[in-house]
Amino acid sequence: MKHLYGAIEAGGTKFVCAVGTGPDDLRDEIRFPTAKPVETLKQALDYFRQAEKKHGKLAALGIGSFGPIDLDPKSPTWGSITATPKPHWADTPVASLFQREFGIPVGWDTDVNGAVLGEHRWGAGQGLDTLMYLTIGTGIGGGVLAGGHLVHGLVHPEAGHVILPRDPKLDPYRGSCPFHDSCLEGLAAGPSFEGRWGKKGAELPPDHPAWDLEAHYLALGLQAFLSTVSPQRFILGGGVMDQPQLFPLVRKKLLALNNNYIRHPSLTPTGIDSYVVPPALGNQAGILGALALAEAAVGR
Repeated sequence: MKHLYGAIEAGGTKFVCAVGTGPDDLRDEIRFPTAKPVETLKQALDYFRQAEKKHGKLAALGIGSFGPIDLDPKSPTWGSITATPKPHWADTPVASLFQREFGIPVGWDTDVNGAVLGEHRWGAGQGLDTLMYLTIGTGIGGGVLAGGHLVHGLVHPEAGHVILPRDPKLDPYRGSCPFHDSCLEGLAAGPSFEGRWGKKGAELPPDHPAWDLEAHYLALGLQAFLSTVSPQRFILGGGVMDQPQLFPLVRKKLLALNNNYIRHPSLTPTGIDSYVVPPALGNQAGILGALALAEAAVGR
């Protein structure tokens, strides 16, 4: 009999909560806006109380959260969101709250680390052991799986905050990030479109110069990660990547930046389409990633 898991995709814009055993068995799901912590977490707690009454006892809960977060199990603030720019959420305990309430193992990680684990388990990363998942939306985050294991270290990857070269004559916009000038998130996440062009990305036509500039910054980020992480595949998700013209632009620019330095069949005109790909799990990558975190928590 399969274990029944709970999953939370704790995003800066919305929370998604679900119960199931895998991608073919999501029995229940709810979505609601990310408000202040007390209100949002109460709504999630109430959901899982009712879900257990309806579906039975959960074996574990997985939470993939916006960050930065505390992942150190020895830390007194393990399970907390830390220095986030999200108003009201800094220093908010999350995972420990659910662990106390339900008395079950809780898998706790960043939303993007959860998503890369989900894609490895069920999606575009199957059969590979070193992957990088980037979500390009309201913010930019990166999840890394290396040698079959999620990458943690001092804290966890914060790929959206690598600093990129920017020519102020060509692009005077310094970025939307309150912490860094000219970081990947500040220059290429959703808010940068309004900051730079005065309109949301979804309102700009496919031939607008915004998309070539967006692809330029994304390719710069991928080239940095290619040279350091050396993933076997890049998976790019998030609302900004819903523009069909972006993937071909990013792939072309990444090949040009690499300039045949790192030589591999994936880094050729015939291989690049299978190297930089959308998530096979689509918009369920986050919640299924949280389910994979729950599954891994039981395994531990």
